[in-house]
Amino acid sequence: MQVSTIRRPTLYGLWSFQFLTMMRRGVFYSFMYIYLFSLLGNVTTTATLGTFTMLLSAAGQNLLWGKISDRYRLRAQLIVIGEVIAGFTYIIVFFVHKYFIEGGDDFTAGLALVTGLSVLEFFWSMSDVGWAALVTDITTPETRGGFVGAINFVMSTGRMTGIIIAGYLYLDGSGFRQGTIFFVVSAMLLAGAVVIWLVSRALKPREISDLLGTARKEERNLTDKSQTSPTYGIGPDQVFTWFLAALTIIVLGVASINQIFPLFLKLSDGLRATDLEVSLILSAWTLGGMTASLGAGRLADRLGRGAVIIAGLVLAAATPLFYGIVPTVTTMAVIYGINGMAFMTLQTAGFALAGDIIPPPRRGRLLSRYNAVMALTWGPAGLLIGGPIADIQTRVLGASARTAYINAFVVSSVLISFGTLVFLAKVKSSITKTT
Repeated sequence: MQVSTIRRPTLYGLWSFQFLTMMRRGVFYSFMYIYLFSLLGNVTTTATLGTFTMLLSAAGQNLLWGKISDRYRLRAQLIVIGEVIAGFTYIIVFFVHKYFIEGGDDFTAGLALVTGLSVLEFFWSMSDVGWAALVTDITTPETRGGFVGAINFVMSTGRMTGIIIAGYLYLDGSGFRQGTIFFVVSAMLLAGAVVIWLVSRALKPREISDLLGTARKEERNLTDKSQTSPTYGIGPDQVFTWFLAALTIIVLGVASINQIFPLFLKLSDGLRATDLEVSLILSAWTLGGMTASLGAGRLADRLGRGAVIIAGLVLAAATPLFYGIVPTVTTMAVIYGINGMAFMTLQTAGFALAGDIIPPPRRGRLLSRYNAVMALTWGPAGLLIGGPIADIQTRVLGASARTAYINAFVVSSVLISFGTLVFLAKVKSSITKTT
């Protein structure tokens, strides 16, 4: 199946949904950790937001939504329900958090944000499952990389737009305290639900059957003819398990500095970046990802997933080593942009590889595991690795915040390098691209 098999209105609908999804994330999370740090007071506690949201998202996907998706063949329905629930829950979380702010209890207000957003993610994660399974259903190994690359390009555009908007809405925290950001992202979620609902209504039953049937037929043909699909030196289940193991180490390394990096940018003995400059640097990451998405997808289809993933990992391991020595905001934007290229290359080729390995009857469940690993970027690494490394150095060893953060960047690079070695030894060596 070629991408053109999907009718243009359907394709535009999918693109619009992902644009709204990532714009929402850019608006909400670009400054959320800075705001939460102002309420909670230390890096480790701040990182609990990403930790608990990730844990409840993973629990929802793996224990409930993935199984429901596979059993009842639900894709678009899960997306719509998840988006609507999340849209209304954001408003509830805002008012609970506002109640404690007005009472002068900032710490409890911070905990309310952590708790509320975590519960939100449990239900919103049904949208994650529905989306991942839907994309895999309508693509084949021959076209999956290019399709995912195109989607990631649209997502990156949305995220960059959201980050720029966040730079104007944050206003030293008042955007969260007054609710502006909460109401904006709720509107985006409900708009996304409407888009997917319209897409599902526009699809005729026969078209859905054609999309799913064609994808499965071509997957069987590719396997039988050994054209562009990978073959494995060990069983596919073992390859997928090792792939998730390597990816876990890599993502922990990447994500261990996610909460630290925005704080590092604003240090008085560092770049002293303003809100808009932070927005510029974060946007550069997204712009780099946009640049890489289309090329990475096409290269993954032509050269193989493994080679493209390795190229992304090399850049991902190298860039954190430069964060502590760059002299200007512009230079930091360039380096962080290269890191964005690395991550989106990994995400694009990695999702394509996961889709190649996973059998269609188990897509909901196994893609839930893949999503859970990728969700480690939200905070567990910050809680378990980045936060303690920073806090122990500053509070116990007496190091400056700048020194502590730079050391955390080095640890990030080491972890990514180790995960790369696992990928090379257990995954890349087991996959050969046949002709």
